[in-house]
Amino acid sequence: MTKTPQDKLGKTLWDIANDLRGAMNADAFRDYMLSFLFLRYLSHNYEESAKKELGRDYPKSPSRDTRPDFVIPPPLEIWYKNNDEDIIEFEKQMQRKVHYIMRPKYLWSKITELARTQNGELLQTLEKAFRFIENKSFESTFHGLFSEINLNSEKLGKTENERNDKLCTIIQKIAEGIADFSTDTDTLGDAYEYLIGKFAAGSGKKAGEFYTPQQISTILSAIVTLDTQNPNHPEGPKDKLNSVLDFACGSGSLLLNVRERIKDKEGRIGKIYGQENNVTTYNLARMNMLLHGMKDTEFEIFHGDTLKNQWDILNEMNPSKKIEFDAIVANPPFSLRWEPNGTLGENFRFKSYGLAPKSAADFAFLLHGFHFLSQNGTMAIILPHGVLFRGGAEERIRTKLLKDGNIDTVIGLPSNLFYSTGIPVCILVIKKCKREDDVLFINASAEGNYKKAKRQNELRKSDIKNIIETYKSRPEKIERYARRVSMDEIEKNGYNLNISRYVSVAEAEVQIDLKKVNKELIDIEKRIDSSTKEHNKFLTELGLKQL
Repeated sequence: MTKTPQDKLGKTLWDIANDLRGAMNADAFRDYMLSFLFLRYLSHNYEESAKKELGRDYPKSPSRDTRPDFVIPPPLEIWYKNNDEDIIEFEKQMQRKVHYIMRPKYLWSKITELARTQNGELLQTLEKAFRFIENKSFESTFHGLFSEINLNSEKLGKTENERNDKLCTIIQKIAEGIADFSTDTDTLGDAYEYLIGKFAAGSGKKAGEFYTPQQISTILSAIVTLDTQNPNHPEGPKDKLNSVLDFACGSGSLLLNVRERIKDKEGRIGKIYGQENNVTTYNLARMNMLLHGMKDTEFEIFHGDTLKNQWDILNEMNPSKKIEFDAIVANPPFSLRWEPNGTLGENFRFKSYGLAPKSAADFAFLLHGFHFLSQNGTMAIILPHGVLFRGGAEERIRTKLLKDGNIDTVIGLPSNLFYSTGIPVCILVIKKCKREDDVLFINASAEGNYKKAKRQNELRKSDIKNIIETYKSRPEKIERYARRVSMDEIEKNGYNLNISRYVSVAEAEVQIDLKKVNKELIDIEKRIDSSTKEHNKFLTELGLKQL
């Protein structure tokens, strides 16, 4: 298979990471490397935009090295030195057009030059660059973007000189390794995603906090971009979504997958919204959006606790101003323990359903998203299988959702697909207004529906296509794979949605004809007896003991 430039760049960066990080764990090194990749993107994007803005006035650098990562001095530095009186107006223009500014001294080529020459000021310059980007580049809309990047960590060295030397080595290696690759957003953005996935694999269970494997992201994004009432619509997927939400967005990969689907249709999304409680992952998501060429006005990522609903825009009490989303995707923490207080039971998200148990917040996450789903929207959420059959409060919530006709499809996935857990999970497709009065069950967990591997099982392209096509066509029955189940049957099963009750993947037992088998055994016995007698004749003739 031919590798794309994105794959090649991603692999190159991953090889550099493995070579450089030494004893540092994957999580720690990830934050440094992705931040430097982000700085490179901001620099090159800004320089290209400045070149268009200045036209003929954009100077040519005398640099012998023409690779963008090593052009010294950068043309923008020359322009700044010769046009002091025009800088303020120029930066205003750039702020309007690209939504951020970069000073020449913080450009990636200047940073790589400090690294190449082992300059003792590299660490301090990086610190200042990060603070400038956080507080001034985007007019403070990205405050705290690098808050978790500790350039003075002892993981880099015990003294400031040791840390500076280590940073010089890391940046020089990165710059040399990727200098010949394109600086366009598709290449850089996808390489960033590739790295996030690789670091997730290296981080083991902690990776579940921020990463949904691409194969599963593909399924969710496909489902929510199909027509809500007729997924098999002849015109195909939607070409417009006013708003998309992931209330446990991690690094933002699910949201970007939805965006990519709409872009493939040459459509557009009004705005993307994400929420993340882990501050490091929240910053990763913000960088990820920008690296994929999104302007800061096209997305909003909020740092806060989803279950406590700390986001002001989701607390609007005026029904006419309530924000709703055409598509919601989510991979929240599985069976998270939470501590709902007494007043939360009256919260508008849970009031009609009751609270999820303290031992598992799965339905609390689902109800949070469901409350903000538009009437003609679709939500696809990844949850543990327990939500399908557990009793008590969860049974009451599940029963009401079923009676109200909100659970559209249940998709069972194989085990060991996630870095964070080996348990099998399911995808619930939720709608406020659906055409069908039954529930579609897809059981994709049987062998043959995925590729088995030592560390992680994998859904192949054909497996993913089967799931999506089955969801679209909504067949009455596919043996050992899918079935539409009436509400009457679900009610008879006590509103238990355990997938194997409706779609068993067990092989039918082969019917054995005992009379036929008995006759065959008698015939075999006769042949053995005949052969033994014949054999004993020869033994007697030879004077040997018979059998």
